[in-house]
Amino acid sequence: MNFLDFEKPIAELEGKIADLRHMSDGDGINIAEEVSRLQQKVERRIRETYAKLTPWQKTQVARHPDRPHCLDYIKALITEFMPLAGDRSFGEDSAVIGGIGRFKGRSVMVIGLEKGHDTESRVKHNFGMARPEGYRKARRLMEMADRFGLPILTLVDTAGAYPGVGAEERGQAEAIARSIEACLRVKVPLISVVIGEGGSGGAIALAAGNVIVMLEHSIYSVISPEGCASILWRSGDQAQSAAEALRLTAQDLKRLNVIDEIVPEPLGGAHRSRDAAMQAVGEAIERHLSQMVKEKPDVLRTRRREKFLAMGRNGLE
Repeated sequence: MNFLDFEKPIAELEGKIADLRHMSDGDGINIAEEVSRLQQKVERRIRETYAKLTPWQKTQVARHPDRPHCLDYIKALITEFMPLAGDRSFGEDSAVIGGIGRFKGRSVMVIGLEKGHDTESRVKHNFGMARPEGYRKARRLMEMADRFGLPILTLVDTAGAYPGVGAEERGQAEAIARSIEACLRVKVPLISVVIGEGGSGGAIALAAGNVIVMLEHSIYSVISPEGCASILWRSGDQAQSAAEALRLTAQDLKRLNVIDEIVPEPLGGAHRSRDAAMQAVGEAIERHLSQMVKEKPDVLRTRRREKFLAMGRNGLE
């Protein structure tokens, strides 16, 4: 397991447990009691640590390399998944995963941003940073889902849209805007889940849903803490201060009514118990989807638009 900087005391304790478990009982040494004692201490330390995470520490947890990503959720929650590729204009973007499958027996369209787990997969998926063709593919799939009456599930995990020259030449901003427009136009249920990072327009392009759900230790912001620090303080060293100012945690965003629900993560974060975290997300999606499928299409679209128009108005009128 990969440990974050603030998890070093936990890592040391778990290292001791691992050493004890490798010891032989051949000499009549009973280590079970000591392992149990240390395990209780680890759980207590994890609980204390994760109960008071700072926004910067939550940012680190949201970026944890062992955290389940888009393809992990699709494998765990979606059956008979059929991937669909291409924007029918320029090409395929592997940062955006999309396709048709079944969620709890119901046909759905799934669209997500995939970061990758190792060097090879991260390069393949461009670290989850989509290019214009990725957002145009997302728009195409949303329009397809609307045409066939399929609910849309989006899984958001990106530091932001890819800022390269080629992406800008091919209309990155326009592609993001069109994707947001598609989110607001469809008449089918649209549930968005921020499973890790939700960075800037690259995230909201897939997150303008009827319901926005965030995992407990995920983040959602207009810019990354490092990017914010480089603009405000001309130095990335102030990223921790920027994280505090951005109000990017799930708890902050729930208070601001930007999101609708926080899904609790297993003790120590989703990376410690991946299956439990994905199951919790599945239960949240099922709960909201079962209610939305009863709504009329025009009502779904109207409520979604009103939801976003109302953001930021509280206290200004």
